[in-house]
Amino acid sequence: MNFQTLSYDVIGIGFGPSNLAIAIALEEHQQANEAPLNCCFIEKQPAFEWHGGMLLDNTHLQVSFLKDLVTLRNPSSRYSFINYLHQQRRLESFINLGTFFPSRLEYNDYMRWAATAFKDRVHYGEEVIAVEPLEENGKVEWLQVVSRLKEGAIEHRYARNVIIGIGGYPRIPEVFKSQKHPRIIHSSQYKNCHYRFSRVGEKPRLAVIGAGQSAAEIFRDLMGRYPQGRIDLISRSRALQPSDDSPFVNEIFDPDFTDEIYRTPREQRQSFLRAFSHTNYSVVDLPLIEEIYERLYMQRITGDVRHRYFPSCLIQAVSSSEERLQITLFNKNTGVHKEVEYDGIVLATGYQRDGHHKLLEGLEPWMVSRTVERSYQLPMASGCQARVFLQGCCEETHGIADSLLSVLAVRSKEVVDSLYMPNELKAPLENTG
Repeated sequence: MNFQTLSYDVIGIGFGPSNLAIAIALEEHQQANEAPLNCCFIEKQPAFEWHGGMLLDNTHLQVSFLKDLVTLRNPSSRYSFINYLHQQRRLESFINLGTFFPSRLEYNDYMRWAATAFKDRVHYGEEVIAVEPLEENGKVEWLQVVSRLKEGAIEHRYARNVIIGIGGYPRIPEVFKSQKHPRIIHSSQYKNCHYRFSRVGEKPRLAVIGAGQSAAEIFRDLMGRYPQGRIDLISRSRALQPSDDSPFVNEIFDPDFTDEIYRTPREQRQSFLRAFSHTNYSVVDLPLIEEIYERLYMQRITGDVRHRYFPSCLIQAVSSSEERLQITLFNKNTGVHKEVEYDGIVLATGYQRDGHHKLLEGLEPWMVSRTVERSYQLPMASGCQARVFLQGCCEETHGIADSLLSVLAVRSKEVVDSLYMPNELKAPLENTG
């Protein structure tokens, strides 16, 4: 093995929006006469794709296109969404739409367009399985990044800095974890796997579990695909709640707000996150709520009720056979148990964002804490000069916007600035817990 050819200043784990923004910021930083940093990125998907399982028709971005990969950091960047539109000869037509919220399909195409510029630096089809310290004389200057190729071969690369931006992985409710039925899918698989439902005929019995935007979008999509089927939306909440995107509330997604939330004492910060969870979790755009309500209401006029909403329901048991799925519902309001049979189930139950813990198990003896500093860097023991940065999994310290597109541009600048700053020169921002 040739250490020299496989060593880098920076290795990015994952190449979704977060590390794509990092790649752009690194390139533009170096264009400003900074010494270049040798970097590469490792992505388990075979090609760039952003939430491919939810790229449905008539779904749109929920954040302004001005909060793209670069604009809040460098409005003149060639990687802006506006320049993408210009390059695609659609700028005037997009202006005529009169919207700040492009379709998800178009925004995915924008990011794929930007990612193409870095194809020589991205190793697609590899999954990183470990980040380990290379200890020599009681010190760690290099990290070993171990990845598995599609065919099973193992690759080793080495870096002084590792930036983890792997996104989330499906959150599966406990009652479903033992179920391996092919027609129980997570929302992240929906676009690629919903064809399985059609195999049971034109009138499938389907359930969507969840109360957020993805659940509502999938419920709408299934009602359109199977107008003669029986489609149920099941949620623990009493009603679908509208997201709050009013101007004053939206200020919590401003990049400058990150400093404020980071300085806030831990208990106060947790209280704040709970209070404003309605801006991002288990909420739905109001127009979609109204559309769903109207569709359900119209059924009552005709008397042909095929699609239903079950609020305030807990799923207490799940059983399955090759032909059918059965769930036991408990209504929290009435105390009534009910068994319902389905042909397929979609779990729109969100994501967990702690996958980095397993990657970093070998590095834990050198970690002072699992909680990142303001610069998104994990604090390390004095003998460790190698650095690890986390993106998209720091909501507890950096606020609700951490896993969203809103802070990509500014966060990428902060991380890249830190890469060029020696450890001993960092000026930490106080965090109170």
